[in-house]
Amino acid sequence: MKHIFSVFCLVTFLTGSVFAQNDSPYKTSLKVDAPIIAAGMGLSAYGLSLMQDKSGLSREEITALRKDDVNGFDRFGAGYHSDNAKKISDYPFYGSFATPFLMLLNKNVGSKAGQVVVLYVETMAVTGALFTMTNGNVERARPMVYSDEVDISDKNDANALNSFYAGHTAATASATFFAAKIFHDFNPDSGARPYVWAAAAAVPAAVGYMRLKAGKHFLSDNLLGYTLGAAAGIVVPQLHKKSNKRNISLIPVSGKYFNGALMTYTF
Repeated sequence: MKHIFSVFCLVTFLTGSVFAQNDSPYKTSLKVDAPIIAAGMGLSAYGLSLMQDKSGLSREEITALRKDDVNGFDRFGAGYHSDNAKKISDYPFYGSFATPFLMLLNKNVGSKAGQVVVLYVETMAVTGALFTMTNGNVERARPMVYSDEVDISDKNDANALNSFYAGHTAATASATFFAAKIFHDFNPDSGARPYVWAAAAAVPAAVGYMRLKAGKHFLSDNLLGYTLGAAAGIVVPQLHKKSNKRNISLIPVSGKYFNGALMTYTF
C-alpha cells in the first residue's frame, strides 16, 4: 500500500496539471481525491490484517462440513479443486492491471495520463477497501475445503475461510471496467467502444470462472466480486465527470456494524 501511495504522490507532483485540466471530461481535486485514496489504502491494509488474523477451522469443524449444508445456488461448486485453474486465473488477473495503462496509448487518454493514473489509483483503493474489509469480517469456507483430495493443512489454514467474496474477480473487473470507462468518456465518437466494453466484461468473467473451478470461491462470491468491482471501475470516474451536476462524494468507511463505502450528494 505504501508503494502505491508513493507512486500516486510522485505522479501528482510530476504532472503538475493533474488537478487542472480544462479539456478533460473529468475534474479532480487534491483536497478530495487524496484523502479518499489515503483512506482506501488505510482500510485495505487494516482489512488485510483482519483476513490474515482469522483462526482456521479445526479438524473437527472440517470433518463436520457437509456439501448439503451449502445453499442450493452454490452447492454444485462445493468440493471443486484445481491447482491448474488457480495458476491460469493469475494470468488475466495480473494482466488486467495493465489495461488502464494500455489505454494511455490512445491519444485522447494519453494526453491526460496523470489525471487518469490518479483516478485509477483511487478506483483500486476503493475496490481494495471494500474487498478486504468485507472479507476480513466474514468467514466462509472455500469450496476446496469440501474436497477429500485437499490436504488437511490447507483446509485449516486461515486463508481457507476467505471465500466471501472473490477478490481476484473484483480487482480484475475494477481494472478492466475502469479502462473501458475512460476510453468511452475520452472517445465519444469511437466505433471501438462496444468492443472495448465487451473485452472489459469478458476478462473478469474468465477469471471468475477459473477461480470457481479452482475451488477458491463459490459462484455467488464471484458474482458479487464481479458486480462490486465493475461498479467501482465505472462509478469512481463517473463521479468525477464534469457533466455530473450534483456534488457527489464516495468515501470508504469502517465501523462496528458496517464496512463499505459511503456515497453522499449535496443539492
